[in-house]
Amino acid sequence: MENTAFTLVMMPPHNEIKRGWAARVAEEDIGVRVLQPETIEDAKRDIVEADAAFGVMPAEVLEHATRLRWLQAPMIAPPAGYYHQALIDHPVVVTNQREIFNDHIGAHIMAYVLAFARGLHYYLPQQARREYAPRPLNTGVVHLPEATALILGVGGIGAEAARLCKAFGMTVIGVDGRREDLPEGVDEMHPPEDLDAQLARADFVIMTIPHTPETEGLMDRERLGHMKSSAFLINIGRGMTVRLDDLVAVLEAGGIAGAALDVFEIEPLPADHALWGAPNVLITPHTAGFGPYLDDRRLDILLDNCRRFAKDEPLRNVVDKSVWF
Repeated sequence: MENTAFTLVMMPPHNEIKRGWAARVAEEDIGVRVLQPETIEDAKRDIVEADAAFGVMPAEVLEHATRLRWLQAPMIAPPAGYYHQALIDHPVVVTNQREIFNDHIGAHIMAYVLAFARGLHYYLPQQARREYAPRPLNTGVVHLPEATALILGVGGIGAEAARLCKAFGMTVIGVDGRREDLPEGVDEMHPPEDLDAQLARADFVIMTIPHTPETEGLMDRERLGHMKSSAFLINIGRGMTVRLDDLVAVLEAGGIAGAALDVFEIEPLPADHALWGAPNVLITPHTAGFGPYLDDRRLDILLDNCRRFAKDEPLRNVVDKSVWF
């Protein structure tokens, strides 16, 4: 115990991957003592002597934490309820898993953009009906060098999307509450209070924002009304940020040209939901982040923060608990 730098609790439940992470952390030459309670009752006991933890921290466990200074969240944006009031009020620093999906989700966003730009939202339904019916010349095409993308949320994923959009010659506008610098590919940055004005300029509105108290229901009928009728909405952030019934109404009225969604207010999206039949909609089942190396990247962040914590250095991916991100 005299060589122990700190004690880390891996919160239940456990699986083979998490047990492998625990073993890898224990191998680090920084004196980490790793505890793996099997139940919540066991966690209440182990958390008393813990300096750090990984996973979900229920209030009933947190109330027993007398030394806890760092909690590593298990994902980039945990579901509502993770940042409960007791956790927000507690002095523990929370870090998350952001940055691990940048390349995968960036590619997914561009798949949507290119599909709309080349008219696949017309031709895919025709293919299912075995119809060979080209649209008139120069219709149903967006010339990307003359198009504008508005990226709502210019973190790691949004910045990667901006870089890719710029590679296709697009003008890129960023809207972000934390960032004021211009990442590669971003032509302008604006604060959230400018969102409505900027929506009117965009041919593609790309949402990468997390679900927070401020963003829930952000894109409703009124805000969709600020978009051009020729514009497309893309959401790969969190489903609770877009009101689906409002989106369906706007699509059916021709208020916008189309929408591509990977996340939804209700998941899985019910088979009888009106969105399935709305015009010009591309749907993927929360797969934008799929790709190789994700567990390796999660482990890298955990190991990096363990080393930083042992040396009392600033932690990576610190969260503002009050806004869940």
